[in-house]
Amino acid sequence: MWVPCVTTMAGAEQYLPAGKLPHHVLQRLLTRHAGGADRRLLVGAGVGEDAAVIDFGETCLVAKTDPITFATDRIGWYAVHVNANDIAAMGATPRWFLSTVIVPEALATEALFDDILGQIHQACESLGVTVAGGHSEISQGMDRPLVIGQMLGEVPRDRIIPGLQPGDDVLLTKTLAIEATAIMARERADDLRQQGWSQAQLDRCAAYLTDPGISVVTDARVALAAGEIHALHDPTEGGVATGLLELATAADVGLEIFAEHLQVHDDSRRLCASFGLDPFGVISSGALLIGCPPGATAAITAALADAGINCTCIGKAHSADFGLHLRTAQGTLIDLPRFAVDEITRLFRTSRSC
Repeated sequence: MWVPCVTTMAGAEQYLPAGKLPHHVLQRLLTRHAGGADRRLLVGAGVGEDAAVIDFGETCLVAKTDPITFATDRIGWYAVHVNANDIAAMGATPRWFLSTVIVPEALATEALFDDILGQIHQACESLGVTVAGGHSEISQGMDRPLVIGQMLGEVPRDRIIPGLQPGDDVLLTKTLAIEATAIMARERADDLRQQGWSQAQLDRCAAYLTDPGISVVTDARVALAAGEIHALHDPTEGGVATGLLELATAADVGLEIFAEHLQVHDDSRRLCASFGLDPFGVISSGALLIGCPPGATAAITAALADAGINCTCIGKAHSADFGLHLRTAQGTLIDLPRFAVDEITRLFRTSRSC
């Protein structure tokens, strides 16, 4: 069970913090700059939308682009899976991947490019995705490699997911903080050893990248085959808390989330505690949010269990006027916690504890 950690922020900053654009800023910019006249664009840019959907007749093209900015180790593997996740969250099948790989001049060797491109190839192969092209570059003014992925997929037009609806159950596969667990163990291993973590423990946490893994492609496929699905969403930066906010924003619904039902693995809880991070707001690729009618919940959770994937009902969708709330273990309704930036950004700046 996850226990809420309440923090407050005071004052205004001139510059935006690292991570995703704040939702209110993004919405304002999209209102000003996004959109167009092409009626074949069925799903375009919007807060909470995982990917674009373009009408190609009986089949729709689903397109996504996402960079990897927090991780440096296994960056190519991350890039493929986080983009594939957003395709799967639209109910589509990932098919083709393109990447832009930029390496700082001080690190640019053929061996490094070979390693990153090899990771991309391996990850695509594991998903049945074709590497379709991309771009590589050596650049100045950077201190780490950057990989920007572009994933294309397809979905039958009649299988487009409609969006979360009032009355739906909200399910979550696996646990909070899967991706963050791998990142912390890989990027801050020296600090953790000084805190008493053994190499075996660090290796186990680093392996969260593949077990349980950061992919939700299988989660989505199994859930879609098992019952009626109204919404899928991949919680990345800002964790499951931000994923829920995005899910609700895209559908214009309210949420009641049960704190007691939010599961955190002991490894993830301990790692987050080591750096004073809240598991609810830390990057969580590997988990999948699912919105479905209550009558479909049992069949979906059973099918996922048969596939070896834990799934828990964590809340209910309501009409928008209900608001976004967390019901504590004591039964009290509080505002759903919001995280201006992903908690894991604190690994790369001065830390503070809850």
